[in-house]
Amino acid sequence: MVKEGIPFVLATLLIAGIFAFIYFWVGGLVFLAGLILFILLTFFMAYFFRDPVRTIPSAADIVVSAADGRVTRVEENENGKFVSVFLSPLDVHINRAPIAGKITRVDYIRGKKNPATSDAASLVNERNSLTIEGEKMTVVCTQIAGIVARRIVCWSKTGDNLKIGEKFGLIKFSSRTDLLMPREVEILVSVGDRVVGGETIIARLD
Repeated sequence: MVKEGIPFVLATLLIAGIFAFIYFWVGGLVFLAGLILFILLTFFMAYFFRDPVRTIPSAADIVVSAADGRVTRVEENENGKFVSVFLSPLDVHINRAPIAGKITRVDYIRGKKNPATSDAASLVNERNSLTIEGEKMTVVCTQIAGIVARRIVCWSKTGDNLKIGEKFGLIKFSSRTDLLMPREVEILVSVGDRVVGGETIIARLD
C-alpha cells in the first residue's frame, strides 16, 4: 500500500473502533451497523491504495500504459497520437512512467472536476502534465481529476530521470490518465481494452 493511503485506513479504523466501543457498552443496531460499515471502509481503503508488483516489459521503443483502467479514447491529430485511460474506484490508482526518460516539464492546472470521461476534461479539469523526453521520443503524460477524484499526487519533478514503468504519482478516488505520443508510433490498443499500468504495451515506435 502507498503511504498516501495510511491516513485513510487509520481514520476509518479509528471510527470503527469508536463504534465498537460504544456497541460493546451500549449495544444497539445503529452502532453495530456503523461498526460493520467502517470495517468495510477500512478494507476498501487498503484495497484502493494497494501497490501491486508489476513486471515491466524490456522490449525497445515501446510505450507502456501509465495507469490501470479502460481505454476510452484513441485519436490522432496535429499534435500526435493520443490514448486516454479511465480509472474506476476499483482500479489501481498509481501512475507509472510510459517511457524511460527525463522530465523536462511539469504543468499543474487547478481546473474543474467535471466527469473524467468527457472529452473536455483534457482542457478544463484539474490536471498535471509531465513531459518525458526519452532517447527516441517525447511523451506527455497527464493526470486528470474527475468528479470523485479529490487530489492529484505527483512524486516526481522537473529534471528527474524515470525508468519505464517507474511509479511517479497517483490520483485519489477515480481519475483519468492521458498519453500524447509522436505520430510515428503504432497504437496497439483499442477503445474498450483493459490495460495494466507499467505492463501493457500501448504503442511502439515504428
